[in-house]
Amino acid sequence: MEWWQSVILGIVEGVTEFLPISSTGHLTVTESLMGLPINDPSVTAYTAIIQIGAMLASIVYFWSDIVRIAGAWFAGLANKDKRGPDFALGWAIIVGFGVTAVIALALKDLIEGPLRSLWFVVGGLILWSGVMFLADRIGKQERGEKSITWVDGAKLGLIQCLSLVPGVSRSGATISGALLLGIDRVTATRMSFFLGIPTLVAAGGYQAVSSASDVAAGVGWTAAIIGTIVSFVVAYVSIAWLLKFVATNDFTAFVIYRVIVGVIIAVLLAVGIMQPF
Repeated sequence: MEWWQSVILGIVEGVTEFLPISSTGHLTVTESLMGLPINDPSVTAYTAIIQIGAMLASIVYFWSDIVRIAGAWFAGLANKDKRGPDFALGWAIIVGFGVTAVIALALKDLIEGPLRSLWFVVGGLILWSGVMFLADRIGKQERGEKSITWVDGAKLGLIQCLSLVPGVSRSGATISGALLLGIDRVTATRMSFFLGIPTLVAAGGYQAVSSASDVAAGVGWTAAIIGTIVSFVVAYVSIAWLLKFVATNDFTAFVIYRVIVGVIIAVLLAVGIMQPF
């Protein structure tokens, strides 16, 4: 992989990771347009590794929240009288991450193989857009961050697993799921970040360790490092923008964008300009 390709992919990752439009789907399409073999183990590993940059950006952005929640969780373990909303939120994040991790590991071969097809990207983009549209309108949005429980975390962890299908979008899945649970839009978006931090850092770290030889022999570690750094910088800006956006807007614009992109990819695949793998 050339350095400029890695820069472009880092930008795509940073912009799309936290927007409900599917970062994996956009990365897969961009890699395909660049002529990279999207089902190659090194390319698959690269896609997961550069997500670490975006996750590090979210850790920096939400550092005060992370310290607050972690402190409350440890304090609650030591003293049951200190088990408040942040203690429950800590458990929700831990349980949600655990559920996603178990299922992701069980489906590892499927995720890195058949699901890499661009037809799955098309299906994920278009079909999940309908779920997002409905969630935005029928979700009661009555609950705030202090109402989150470990049960919510388990449900969102299961819903997050749907994003293993490229095109669905991890943030799109978790935000929609939270809205359907009656959680307000800003809290739903923050929960998507909180669940994403351990999930994607673990996924990227796992790929970095387990696929180190594939990366070295394929795209190369220089490309992986460049992509990770670029995604960190771009993602930090994207986080600030998204949180400001959801405070006063619904997700209709993202739904329309997803459907348009899905249709375009389907047409390109149908006429043979792009290949599924």
